[in-house]
Amino acid sequence: MVLPQPSPPTVPPRRVVVVTGMSGAGRSSVLRALEDMGYETIDNLPLHLVDALITGAPRPTRPLALGIDSRTRGFDVATVLAALDRLEANPACDTRLVFVDCDDDVLVQRYTETRRRHPLAVDRPLPDGIALERRLIGPLQTRAFRRLDTTHTVPGRLKALLEGEFSLDPQADMAVFVTSFGFRHGLPREADLVFDVRFLDNPHYDPALRRLSGLDAAVGAHVEADPDWPAFFDHMTSLLGLLLPRYSREGKSYLTIAIGCTGGRHRSVYTVECLAAWLMKIGIRVHAGHRDLDR
Repeated sequence: MVLPQPSPPTVPPRRVVVVTGMSGAGRSSVLRALEDMGYETIDNLPLHLVDALITGAPRPTRPLALGIDSRTRGFDVATVLAALDRLEANPACDTRLVFVDCDDDVLVQRYTETRRRHPLAVDRPLPDGIALERRLIGPLQTRAFRRLDTTHTVPGRLKALLEGEFSLDPQADMAVFVTSFGFRHGLPREADLVFDVRFLDNPHYDPALRRLSGLDAAVGAHVEADPDWPAFFDHMTSLLGLLLPRYSREGKSYLTIAIGCTGGRHRSVYTVECLAAWLMKIGIRVHAGHRDLDR
């Protein structure tokens, strides 16, 4: 009697995160955060070596993060896209492209403050170099699995977002980031859900509260004194109680909820604190932030 041979163990595909984007937008910060999470990171690897790195023997198993931008040797958008095609077609790889972006005026400010030279502005004004790079790498942005806008993102928030999106823990549940913002400063571009709390009574018009924020108890008491606050908060949490399990079942690993008021200092801040406490209470991994609190 011949016993059946056991099937060889299935080797899961290797996670490969390709990080690109605008120079000065924070690509290096993303790579450092991924390295802290357990990824092997390689920056500015010549493009002709990418295939050899992935397919070389012995086959590496550690997840990989590759940094590629306009300074990479042999950089050409068509070449990068062709390399991505090969990686995505390789069943041994789980490949995701991350595009790190930032508003042009903030890029100019960052380069001016650090006195660094933009790689495409050697013989031209800085804004022209930024505009040229944006045109050059535009096709990569449309191809990206995830676009990270760092215009208003502090390093701690960036790392939390990456941990939610690219965690190597297979048992990790969906993470939620809740942020306050001011509508006068624009909507958060990464938001999946937006709630507008400008209908609540505004503490800004109380001279005793104007210089305080939603982190102060007096402001919280003012917000909760609005007769529509209890019904609003109950309806919002009931809606999220319905949506969050559905998002999780659809495979979403990270959800951003943005709550806005006029300036992003009072009503939205207090609402975020209350919502984060509620999410934590029901067992959701949650990070809270306040984008415009110090403006």
